[in-house]
Amino acid sequence: MKDLSLKISIRVIVIVWLCVSQFIPLWLPIHSFMGPSQALASDTSQVDTNIPLPLDAYNDSHKKSLLSILGGRIAQEPFNLVATLIFLLAIIHTFFASFFLSLSQKIHQRYKEKNPKGEGSFAAEMMHFIGEVEVVFGLWVIVLIGAFLIFFDFHHAIQYMTYKVNYTEPIFIVIIMTLAATKPICDVTRMCLGKIARLGGYRPVAWWAVILTFAPIFGSFITEPAAMTVAALLLGQQFYLYKPSTKLQYATIGLLFVNVSVGGTFSNFAAPPVLMVAQKWDWSSLFMLQHFAWKATIGIVISNILYFLIFAKELLSLGKDQANPSEANQESQANQESQASGDNDSKKDRSIAPWWVMLCHIFFMIWTVALAHYPVFFIGGFMFFLGFFKATKPYQDKLALQQALLVGFFLAGLVIHGGLQGWWIQPVLNSLSEGSLMVTSVFLTSFNDNASITLLASLIPDFPDNLKYAVMAGALTGGGLTVIANAPNPAGQAILAPYFTHQRIQPMYLLLGALIPTVIMGTIFMLL
Repeated sequence: MKDLSLKISIRVIVIVWLCVSQFIPLWLPIHSFMGPSQALASDTSQVDTNIPLPLDAYNDSHKKSLLSILGGRIAQEPFNLVATLIFLLAIIHTFFASFFLSLSQKIHQRYKEKNPKGEGSFAAEMMHFIGEVEVVFGLWVIVLIGAFLIFFDFHHAIQYMTYKVNYTEPIFIVIIMTLAATKPICDVTRMCLGKIARLGGYRPVAWWAVILTFAPIFGSFITEPAAMTVAALLLGQQFYLYKPSTKLQYATIGLLFVNVSVGGTFSNFAAPPVLMVAQKWDWSSLFMLQHFAWKATIGIVISNILYFLIFAKELLSLGKDQANPSEANQESQANQESQASGDNDSKKDRSIAPWWVMLCHIFFMIWTVALAHYPVFFIGGFMFFLGFFKATKPYQDKLALQQALLVGFFLAGLVIHGGLQGWWIQPVLNSLSEGSLMVTSVFLTSFNDNASITLLASLIPDFPDNLKYAVMAGALTGGGLTVIANAPNPAGQAILAPYFTHQRIQPMYLLLGALIPTVIMGTIFMLL
C-alpha cells in the first residue's frame, strides 16, 4: 500500500512539474520586464488591465457586416479568438466526458486483472476525474491561464479572475443547494407535494406528474437551484428507484430541466437569467407575471400531458406489481399519509423533522434568497446554519455539501470563460431580428449558461424592449437542452446520475429528451 502511494505521489509531482516547467520559460522573461511595483504589488486592483476590452473600446459601430466586426475585434485583440477557442474546446470536452469515464472503467478492469491486490490505477482515476462534467470548465481554466501567460502575464490573469469575474452566483448556488437538500426542507416539500400526490394514491405516476408540474413553479419562491435540488431528490426517491426504461428516464430529466428553466418566472429573483438583468432592465415580479409566468405555466402543463400520453402505459405500470426497491422508500411510502397531512408527532413518525426545525431551515433559505446579492450576509448566515445543523443532528441527514461544491466549481469555471465571450455574442445578438434573435438565443443557451446570454444582452446600449423579451424567452426556453444551459442543471445531474446506466447522463440523450418540451415552450413564448 505504501509503495503504491509513493508511486502515485511521485507521478503527481512529475506531472505537476512538467506542467509548471512549460510556463517557466514564458514567465521569466515577461516577469523580468514587469516593474517591481507591479510584480510585487499586493493590491493589483490599482492597475486596470482592460481584459476583456470594454465593448465600446472597439469603435466599430460604423461597420455593418458581422464578419467585418468580428474580424476587426480579433485583429485589435487576438486574445479574443484564443479565449473563445478554449471555451469551445471545454464545451466539446463536456460531450466527450462519458468517453473518459468509459476509458477509466476499462483501465481499472485491466489493472485489476494484472494487480488483484492493488488498490487502484492512477491512470484510471485521472481518466475518471477528467470525465467528471462538473470539473471540465475548471480544468480548462488552467489552459486559459496558460494563454494569459503567453499573451500577457500572470498579473493579467489575477486581475481578470479576481476583479473582473463575479462569483456571487456560484457561491449562492452552493449554499442554496446545500440548504435545499437538507432533510427538513425535503420533508416540507414532500408534505406539500404529498397532499396532491395522495389523490393518485402515492403511485410513481402521481409523484411524476406532481413533481414535474409544481416543483418548477415552487422555484419562483425558493429559487430554481433549490427547486431543482428538491425535485431531483424526490424524483429519485419516488420515481427513478422503480427503474423506468431508458427512454422514460431521459424524457423525464429532459422535461425536468426545461420546466425548471421556465418555472422560475413568477418572480424576478429566482431564475439566474432573470436575476442578471432584472435591476438593469427594471423588470419587477409583476412584469414577469404579466409577460412570462402564465405562458410558462401553459407550456409546463402541455409538455407534461404530452409526455404522459406518450409513456402512459409504462407510467401507469410502474410500481403496480413491484415492492419498493429500498427500505428508505418503504418507510417513506408507509409515512406518506402523515407527511401529506402535516402530522409531525414524533411518536407516530420519527422520520419527519419537528416543525420548529423545519421553520428554522425555511428561515435560513429566506435569508439566503433575500440577500442573494450580498455574499457577506448569506455566507455569514450559512455559518450560523452549520452550527444549527450540528445542534439538531438527530433530525438531520448527512449534509450534501460535496455535490453543491462540484456544481459551484462548475459554474465558477463557466463564469470565468463566459466573461471573455462578449466580443462576439454582443454583435451577434445586435444584428438579429426578434424571431431570429429568439432562435439564436435558444441555440447559444445550449452551449453557454443562459444567465451569461442575458447578462451580455444587458450590456447592449438602448436595447429595444421587444428584443429584450426575445433574448429572455430564448434563454429560458433553451435552458434544458444541455447540462450547461442553466445553472441549476448540474445539480439535477449530480443527484440523478446514479440512477442512470453507468451512473452518468448521456448529453445527446438528454438533448433528445428535452427537445419536444423546448419546442413547445418556444412556440408558446413566440405566439402568445
